Amino acid sequence: MKYFECPKCEHQIFFYSTECHHCKSPIGYIASEKDMCTFEKISEDEWIPLKSEYRATHYKPCYNYTHYQVCNWMIPGDCDEDYCESCQLTHIIPNLDDPDVITYWRRLEEAKRRFLYLTQRMNMMPRPKRTDDDVFGLRFHFLLPMDGKPVLTGHANGLITMNAIEADVVYRETTRIDMGENYRTLLGHFRHESGHFYFSIMQHLHPELIEEFRLYFGDERQHYATALQRHYEEGAPENWQEKYISTYATAHPWEDWAETWAHYLHIMDTLETAFYGGLRVDGNGKTLASMSFNECPIGGKDIEHILDNWITLTFNLNALNRSMGLEDAYPFTLTEVVKNKLRFIHSHVLDKAFKEAESKLPG
Repeated sequence: MKYFECPKCEHQIFFYSTECHHCKSPIGYIASEKDMCTFEKISEDEWIPLKSEYRATHYKPCYNYTHYQVCNWMIPGDCDEDYCESCQLTHIIPNLDDPDVITYWRRLEEAKRRFLYLTQRMNMMPRPKRTDDDVFGLRFHFLLPMDGKPVLTGHANGLITMNAIEADVVYRETTRIDMGENYRTLLGHFRHESGHFYFSIMQHLHPELIEEFRLYFGDERQHYATALQRHYEEGAPENWQEKYISTYATAHPWEDWAETWAHYLHIMDTLETAFYGGLRVDGNGKTLASMSFNECPIGGKDIEHILDNWITLTFNLNALNRSMGLEDAYPFTLTEVVKNKLRFIHSHVLDKAFKEAESKLPG
C-alpha cells in the first residue's frame, strides 16, 4: 500500500484512521481516487476535501462510519447510496448487542477494506452481488456460531462467508497452532477466499485459460469433498514443499490456486509499500541479494524482477523479526514450481483476464 499525506499539515495519515494525529482533521477514503484525504466538516453529511484537486466534489461519510465507526470511506454528496463501495458488499453481520461483536465486525471490515484497496489498484474491484444467480457479483456474510452450529469460512457462488470469531486474536492464533499453520490472519482469509471468487470469474470470462491452469495447479474437476477429506485424514504428501506454497494447497487444485493467489496479493501489497517507502537493499553480490525498484510492482511488466525483490525483501524481513525475538514475517519458500504458478497469475490472469473484466462484466 502506498503512503498517504494530510494536505493540511503535511503529516502522514493512515488507511484505517478517522483523524489526523497531528492536526486532528477528520479523515476519509475517496474510493474513486484511491486516496485518503482530510476534510473540513461542514455538517454531518457535507464534508469538503482539503486536497485542492478534490474540492469540486463534496462528500458524506458512509453510514457505518457515522453510526458505528467501523468504516472510514466516503461517498459523493449527491449519491443516493448510504453505504460506501466496501460496506455495500457486506450482506449480513452478527447481532451487535454484544460489544465484543462490534469489535469483531470492525476488525473484519478493516481487513476487507485493505483487501479491496488492492483490488482497486489492480483494476478488479468486485461489485455487489445483485441476485443469488449473479455470477459476477460478490457479497460477504460475517457470521458467529450459534446454538452449537459452526460457521465455516469459505466461498460459494460469489458469497464469501467469514466466521466472525476469527476476529478474536486468541481464537485465531490457537486455531493456527492447532492446525499447524505458518500464517493465519483476517487479511489472509479475505485474500484466500477471493481466489475462489476470481477463479469463477476466470472460468466465465476466459475459459481458454483453464487448460493452462491445469498444467500448473492440476485438474480442478476431481471431487472436491473427497480430496478435502483425504487431506484432513492423511495430511500433506511427503516433500510437499517442492511444489506447493502451503500444506493446505496440496488438498485440491482449487485450494492450490487460492493459496497461491493469496500469496500473489501479499507480494503485490507488501512490495508496493516498499516501493512507496523508498526501500532498497544494497547486496554484496554473494550472500546478500540487492533490491531496487524500476516501477511500481502492481501492474509491473517484469515478473522476474518482482520475484527477486520479494525474495530479498522477505529474507531481510525475517532477519529483522528474528532480531526482535519474533517469528518469521514470511515463513514460506518459493520453489521454481511455485514461482511458475505466480507467473501464470501475473502474466495471464492480470494482463489478459482482469484488465478486460471491467468492460465485460454485465451491469
